[in-house]
Amino acid sequence: MTMTRRHVALIRGINVGKAKRVAMSDLRSLVEDLGYRDVRTLLNSGNVVFTAPASVGKDPAGRIEKAITARLGITARVTVLTAAELADAVARDPFGKVADDHSRLFVTVLIDPAHRKRLLPLARQDWAPDILSVGARVVYLWCPNGMLQSRLAEAVNRLVGDGATTRNWATMMKIHALLKDDDESRR
Repeated sequence: MTMTRRHVALIRGINVGKAKRVAMSDLRSLVEDLGYRDVRTLLNSGNVVFTAPASVGKDPAGRIEKAITARLGITARVTVLTAAELADAVARDPFGKVADDHSRLFVTVLIDPAHRKRLLPLARQDWAPDILSVGARVVYLWCPNGMLQSRLAEAVNRLVGDGATTRNWATMMKIHALLKDDDESRR
């Protein structure tokens, strides 16, 4: 039996402002043309849920990233999480009792989990009113005054640059629900 797994591709920096505009229908077609199945997009900010058959091979992030450049003519970093990795990130939310506004709780997903070491010193600093928690592959940022006003968000971005992509908690929960619904409908 061939194994398949649900994934989410988080594409950094598309459809932000006027640069790097990508229609979600084009993005779905691109991912389908790479051999992935059950492709769905969420919102207009580069969130693509898909099934990766074992026959397609490894490194969906690299494959999607190269195809975006070749086919759409833009460069954009791609981070891929399995449904299990995303569910784990949601389950480990350290700020559930504090973060009362899901649009101001952020999850930064690292392309390379080894980069978490760069961020550990930030966790030992006082960023009040912001709070940081470093997980295995994700970094949680509670920015009650918003990301644009956050010295912490700026420090995280300076350390990881395009080696990560960030979504707010509301978006992460929508992706999680989509993956969960897909999983339950397949049973």
